[in-house]
Amino acid sequence: MTDLDERKRTASAWFKSLQKQLIAAFEKLEDDAGPLYADMEAGRFDLEEWERGPNQGGGRMGMLRGRVFEKAGIHFSEVHGEFSPEFRKQIPGAEEDPLFWAAGISLIAHTRNPHAPAAHMNTRFVCTTKTWFGGGGDLNPMLDRYRTQEHEDTIAFHKGMEEACAKSPSGDYAHFKAWCDEYFWLPHRNEPRGVGGIFYDHLNTGDWGADFALTKAVGEGFLSTYPTLVAKRMDQPWTDADREEQMFRRGRYAEFNLLYDRGTTFGLKTGGNVKSILSSLPPIATWR
Repeated sequence: MTDLDERKRTASAWFKSLQKQLIAAFEKLEDDAGPLYADMEAGRFDLEEWERGPNQGGGRMGMLRGRVFEKAGIHFSEVHGEFSPEFRKQIPGAEEDPLFWAAGISLIAHTRNPHAPAAHMNTRFVCTTKTWFGGGGDLNPMLDRYRTQEHEDTIAFHKGMEEACAKSPSGDYAHFKAWCDEYFWLPHRNEPRGVGGIFYDHLNTGDWGADFALTKAVGEGFLSTYPTLVAKRMDQPWTDADREEQMFRRGRYAEFNLLYDRGTTFGLKTGGNVKSILSSLPPIATWR
């Protein structure tokens, strides 16, 4: 086994482990929901194995439609194959050799309660003739009064991401935060998708251990931060006006994922599982 093979195995095993931990945390929130959800049963993830193609890997899709989470997806994948000719120029190292390997975890969460923020997180390890890590996490409050940098939920989430970056010399919170703000921007609306977080891509500092440590810390930071925010908000009563505002904000979320999200493009152009790729879309949304 080569060093690269061992790195692939190690990264893939971590993503699988993180998926299990996140699923357990989300299902606990479903169990802990208060009287507002008394007429609804606690949700559980439906897990579905899928294959990209013969001897091309696949993944494990996890979907939850519950009482706290109106829709949530926590997906693991490990795939390999060959990039299409039209896509090779967009991927580092793929013009020299179109073969690739990629593993990662992707999470989207759309809460039922408008007071509880939606969120997104993913981390991945990609190999062509080059190798790199990418990922991050961002918070998406549904009500305008929560959508400020001064709000306590925003501060808590960013603190979790900053602490994750501090755990590895590869972490650069200020840079990754700015990158996130730039990436999760809807130019046609001239507004951000949410209140940010961190985003990084093509990370290869030359120290694989440090880069992997950062990627693990981001997943762990999200695990320790986001469920806590949901637990704090999920039992707050909401109004019809709150729900209407949530539906409108979900429309903005959908616009970004369909028009600008790199993960959506990468997945669809590499023969990924369409169900898991498009599971990022909210269950119900409105436009006005």
